[in-house]
Amino acid sequence: MSAGDTATELVRDVIIVGSGVAGLSAAVYAARADLEPLVLEGPEPGGQLTLTTDVENYLGFPDGVGGMELIQNGKEQATAFGAEFTHGTVEDVALESRPLELELSDGTTLRTRALIVASGASARWVGADGEDELMGYGLSTCATCDGAFHRGDDVLVIGGGDSAMEEALFLAKFADSVTVVHRREDLRASEIMADRARTHEAIEFRWNTELEGIHGSRETGVTGATLVSHPDGYPANRAANGADVERETIEIGGVFYGIGHTPNTEFLEGTTVERDESGYLFTRSDDAGRATTETAVEGVFAAGDVADPNYRQAVTAAGTGSMAALDAEAFLETLEHANPVASELSA
Repeated sequence: MSAGDTATELVRDVIIVGSGVAGLSAAVYAARADLEPLVLEGPEPGGQLTLTTDVENYLGFPDGVGGMELIQNGKEQATAFGAEFTHGTVEDVALESRPLELELSDGTTLRTRALIVASGASARWVGADGEDELMGYGLSTCATCDGAFHRGDDVLVIGGGDSAMEEALFLAKFADSVTVVHRREDLRASEIMADRARTHEAIEFRWNTELEGIHGSRETGVTGATLVSHPDGYPANRAANGADVERETIEIGGVFYGIGHTPNTEFLEGTTVERDESGYLFTRSDDAGRATTETAVEGVFAAGDVADPNYRQAVTAAGTGSMAALDAEAFLETLEHANPVASELSA
């Protein structure tokens, strides 16, 4: 089904933006509740999990499961219950009136009573040679997801903020050595995180250094890296401007990017949905102080990494996806009680 096929006066009960684990979990729950959700698969269908070759910490798979396989199974499950999927990228939304309206990049306008935002967060990449081929094959953006695959390896962590320090400290439990590669001499990390990393016996630092290339293949995984350095820092920029820099190729077994994530919430700019300075969505608590997936806009819910800068795990994303669907279902029930004929609008 294409987005153009949905460009009618139809008002959906639920539209889910995003087809990663959070979106798929929401789709399963919403479909089982006979809400016939429409799932919008954005520019990266399946989300970050499709970049992970093996998932060993997802409940119910004692022998692990491929990231792509897990996503495909989830889509099949949601479809079997009645969820619909279409390719489409949300460019703009109108949340001030009812029903809510979504404008897609192809000009299609969709209307819905409830909206679940599960568009995830995209890891920032360095731009090093080889990263496209090796992402998920020894190159990772999540130490807690993939660190256990690197027992006994020498690994690099790229970055100088809290994210990089957290990655390095976690990897130090498994790897023989962890080297933090940072383009300056001063860390951006908080003092406590920086001190923990600096004093750890398995963690070393390469200052004024950047990752230029990653070596290996999908068959062998990461086998090495090329580093570029300059005593005054920011060596890649200096090299691009013709300055003399030092290059070194080293043998390593893994590379981890720790330069943060960017939540995919650009389409909510200018709305009253509350976001933090990085773009992560804020969710609200109920009257008893318990967590929900409700945002500041009635009928708009958030699930997965789009509202989670801390855990970023498949299992937590799936959990909040189910919560968002249940919250949306409860919200729709209040609408039906307030207006018993509301269901006729979608006929």
